[in-house]
Amino acid sequence: MHKIYFNYSFEQLRLNAKAQDATASALINNPLLDLLHAVETSGSISGAARLMQLSYRHVWGELKRWESELGFILILWEKGKSARLSEFGTKLLWAERQAQARLSPQIESLRADLERAFAVAFDTASHVLTLYASHDDALSALRKHAATQHQLHLDIRFTGSVDAIRALNEGRCVMAGFHTRQQPGLDSIAGQTYKPLLKPGLHKIIGFARRTQGLMVSKGNPLALNSFEDIKRCGARFVNRARGTGTRVLLDELLAQANINPADLSGYEHTEPSHAAVAQAVAAGQADVGLGIEAAARARGLDFVPLIEEDYHLVCLKSALDEPAVQALRVVLQSQGWHDELAALPGYRLTSPPASGQVLALSKLLPWWRYGKAKTH
Repeated sequence: MHKIYFNYSFEQLRLNAKAQDATASALINNPLLDLLHAVETSGSISGAARLMQLSYRHVWGELKRWESELGFILILWEKGKSARLSEFGTKLLWAERQAQARLSPQIESLRADLERAFAVAFDTASHVLTLYASHDDALSALRKHAATQHQLHLDIRFTGSVDAIRALNEGRCVMAGFHTRQQPGLDSIAGQTYKPLLKPGLHKIIGFARRTQGLMVSKGNPLALNSFEDIKRCGARFVNRARGTGTRVLLDELLAQANINPADLSGYEHTEPSHAAVAQAVAAGQADVGLGIEAAARARGLDFVPLIEEDYHLVCLKSALDEPAVQALRVVLQSQGWHDELAALPGYRLTSPPASGQVLALSKLLPWWRYGKAKTH
């Protein structure tokens, strides 16, 4: 039995910058099957070459190459007669027509998606903003809201907070998202983690939201887990976030505050890539408890024990504040429509006073740079 792998493409997809639209053929194309169609239509190799605007030599060579690779004759020639497809070639075309007929709705949908995506590039009213960020349900909601209501398309890549800020500093994105406790201490783990990455004067924070982090537990909280002391005491199975994520930083701070050694938590080394994955691990019985956001817990039918409120920050370089996409984001964040949508998410609220969309100084939110000037001698 032969396994055949065909690569298809939207070869006729073309962008018309003048008309600011995109058009494409309804069906996808494959070079071999296009050759067979041309031979069937024209009745000769030379005719197929003319139809496809290729040389006779190229068409001949491609047909012979495919016959060698497939191990079947594709074209039949008889003296004084037109070239015609072999039985195998005929069946190949039949199979391709059957497949395209069955897949045409999906192909049309994909083509339409491509058109819409490329049309954004020619729409002067639309903007695209690249954002690396710590995983957050409100950001996912913001992406949908911004695109549908404000023609702002957020190209979000969810990664750890540390990696997100590094991506910003390395020029791989325009904005990064990370989160900290409110007014984290000067000697906090958050300070040790983020201070080397963020510099006053170079970076600016744009206010986003305040959210609650807590323990995600099974419905009814059967093990009565209300603190990390409870988790340690009963040996509950914990599920963690990966090193470099903001939630891992927060966890280590909370454990230090409770004088608990991470090694005392069963499952501290068991990590998942997102709040949703942590919640799923608890819902599936793979763990008893995890630290995460309320929205992820509620979405999977879990109970939630709130522990601490934190600020979710968006940060960009000061030089990016005047970019149209960043200005568009600030407009979205300050809109009443977005405020209403954020309020509907479990465990989220605006900061008080409202700072969503406002440009904020690092030194006012993160106190790590509050020091007197060194005396000079």
